[in-house]
Amino acid sequence: MQFALYRYFCGPSNILAVYKLFFKPLAFLFSPERAHHLTLAGLKTVLAIPIISSLFRAYYTVEDERLHRDVFGLTFKNPVGLAAGFDKDGQHYHAMSALGFGFIELGTVTPVAQAGNPQPRLFRLPADEALINRMGFNNEGMEALVRRLKAGRPKNLIIGGNIGKNKNTPNESAHLDYEKCFQALFPYVDYFVVNVSSPNTPNLRDLQEKEPLTRLLSLLQALNLEKPTQKPILLKIAPDLTDGQLNDIVDIVRETKISGVIATNTTISRENLNTSQQEISQIGMGGLSGQPVKDRSTEVIRYLHQKSDGQLKIIGVGGIGSPKDALEKIAAGASLVQVYSGLVYEGPGLIKQINQAILEAN
Repeated sequence: MQFALYRYFCGPSNILAVYKLFFKPLAFLFSPERAHHLTLAGLKTVLAIPIISSLFRAYYTVEDERLHRDVFGLTFKNPVGLAAGFDKDGQHYHAMSALGFGFIELGTVTPVAQAGNPQPRLFRLPADEALINRMGFNNEGMEALVRRLKAGRPKNLIIGGNIGKNKNTPNESAHLDYEKCFQALFPYVDYFVVNVSSPNTPNLRDLQEKEPLTRLLSLLQALNLEKPTQKPILLKIAPDLTDGQLNDIVDIVRETKISGVIATNTTISRENLNTSQQEISQIGMGGLSGQPVKDRSTEVIRYLHQKSDGQLKIIGVGGIGSPKDALEKIAAGASLVQVYSGLVYEGPGLIKQINQAILEAN
């Protein structure tokens, strides 16, 4: 009887309905950041029970060789990943792996632990199915993440390490922070993401300019080439770049020979929102994610794909709240996709639905 009830509530046609009818209203009673921590803590506790973990994996995971993707020299069991920021410190990747992800990106992590910006710093925009955050790279530091990664990982799960600089590190010394994170995490992650596109660390986006970005990526690639086996290095870019800046990105990737790009991070734009201007003004600064960034993210993917003659490998992220959204990014040129805000509004069944839609589209 218990198994039958679990099968009903976690069946493909009911996952999203149960989340929206019960779990989402409950979570939305709390502040966004509080809800995030409570949800992950609860999931971690429940999935520590082996039989529950097995049942979750059975119902949320889509196992099919047609979903396998060989990208960046890595084999992903499916093309749907968890974007950086959801599990900054690697505390929950074991639990999150039970939800059917093909890969999980941890971070952004910095060399030294930092508290991030003052709370409140995470805000929901339900009318837009969006979030605004100004977290400010809050994390426990690279050594804490390394300790957790040393404990091992779920089988066949690809893990990425998203790295950044500390707030108090001046841009002229930023390369030292990225180098420290790269060296510390190298034995424990499968790929790296260089984050110079968050709008919530002062002056960080200045590092996206052609000259400093080329220097930074060249340094990391030189360190990479010194290793017996290299790891893919990706660059995460903002959706607010101009066509000229995107052209520079293509040139930089070719020059430095990094493995690809993640498009895109959050936007500083506030155009065409359903949420009132008064509420937006009260929230203040921060990066906007979710549905409002969906189309621009897809435009950037398409532009980079076409400008590089299809040679640039891209992970598409930004506003994926349905299988259709994910398929649009794949059609635009993304080899893999990632979700974050969509999980808040649609629930964990979204991962399974996307994978099933990809199979149906083949």
